[in-house]
Amino acid sequence: MGDVAITYKVMPDGLEVDLVELKTNLTEELTKICRVNSIEERPLAFGLKALIVQVIMKDGEGVVDKLEQLIRDVPGVQNADVEDMGLI
Repeated sequence: MGDVAITYKVMPDGLEVDLVELKTNLTEELTKICRVNSIEERPLAFGLKALIVQVIMKDGEGVVDKLEQLIRDVPGVQNADVEDMGLI
């Protein structure tokens, strides 16, 4: 088994969510189980922005579900969806 790169689109709860704080909280939680490769802001509409989070971790059964649940449990996160995934 190798490493897998997973890219998530993370939606904040709303416009009032501080994205700098959300990035910090996501990084703190994610570094417990994987390596955060990048976190970028992507404008959507009407001032709303999503965070595009790319992580690298060991491939294994259930890693995507576990990681997705960890992201959703971070305060300020409304939803997280996998945008891309591949072995590296």
